[in-house]
Amino acid sequence: MKFIVSSSALLSLLQTSGKAINSKNTLPILDYFLWSLKDGKLTVTASDLETTLIGTIEVESVEREGLIAAPAKLMLDSLKEFSEQPLEIDVNESTWEIKVSWKSGHITLPGTSGMSYPTIPELSVESNNISIKTNDILSGINKTIFATADDDLRPLMNGIYIRIEEDQTTFVATDAHKLVKVTITGQDNGIESAFILPKKPAQLLKGILIKEADSISVSFDTKNVIFTLSNHTLICRLIEGNYPNYNAVIPLANPNKVIISRIELLNGIKRVAVCSNQATNLIRFDIANNNISLTAQDLDFSVAANETLPCSYDGNPMTIGLKSTFLIEILSNIDSPSILIELADPTRAGVFKPIYDDKQNSEALMLLMPMMINA
Repeated sequence: MKFIVSSSALLSLLQTSGKAINSKNTLPILDYFLWSLKDGKLTVTASDLETTLIGTIEVESVEREGLIAAPAKLMLDSLKEFSEQPLEIDVNESTWEIKVSWKSGHITLPGTSGMSYPTIPELSVESNNISIKTNDILSGINKTIFATADDDLRPLMNGIYIRIEEDQTTFVATDAHKLVKVTITGQDNGIESAFILPKKPAQLLKGILIKEADSISVSFDTKNVIFTLSNHTLICRLIEGNYPNYNAVIPLANPNKVIISRIELLNGIKRVAVCSNQATNLIRFDIANNNISLTAQDLDFSVAANETLPCSYDGNPMTIGLKSTFLIEILSNIDSPSILIELADPTRAGVFKPIYDDKQNSEALMLLMPMMINA
């Protein structure tokens, strides 16, 4: 293998692909990138067995094609030190030594044979395929990923549930304390199916979808999913099992309704939360007469805070306790200027919905379980 490539283009590709590599791997070969040079394109594969990310770039002056496993950390650490310039990469197929040369010097790095690199999983013949707009899937992931859990006992909650229907796609995430449901309409999926996307590949998708235009292809069966982009392919193992019935926990009858500026409420919570109990992060909401009174206190340190914000309230006077850290997460992941908060009573979950000035093709609902207030 011998070719010339732009240092910045190669670094960008390796940095993106490298996010699929774990810091500690069960197989030594997983600490390497798999490089394959063919038809003037360098294909770089990185994997942790569960998630595989493949990226390609165009290269110059290909003298010899080939396949090699290149050490990920050494390659990244070396390339970070280069300004934009052409690099000549020459691989010795007998010793697997990688020589990187530039106008004023060179370095040699120890590679290894790429033949032992894990094979990429293939989908079954009964797989499904849809095309989805980049903005739609990016919006769905961005608005739900924060609500996923880190629970070894309930792995189903450690990912985003993606429900595909004929004309819409629904993204759901929950950690049993908060739940987010985002429904994107106006689609032509042509199938009805669902899968649970793990958190790590969802995070990887967030990073590479930002640079993607138009639509991407999504293919999946009962065990794996493949996202095909213009210059990248992401393959990952799905979380298997039946996702909890999320619709059953969303309260439907919520007679008490609050409309308030999202930014004002978010900033008010941040100010008051400084004085909340460090163990519970409890904030008390007293809602009446078109006002929300936010109260937090920590008796152990003799600190307390209170702030009153104007709102539009339709309902009976009400007091409810909510966790400030979860509230900040929810309000930070809503992008509308105003929000609607629907409440039933102090023991049932509060429902947060964005209010937009114009019509949107997506509908978001965020739910937060209340906390007990000590009298």
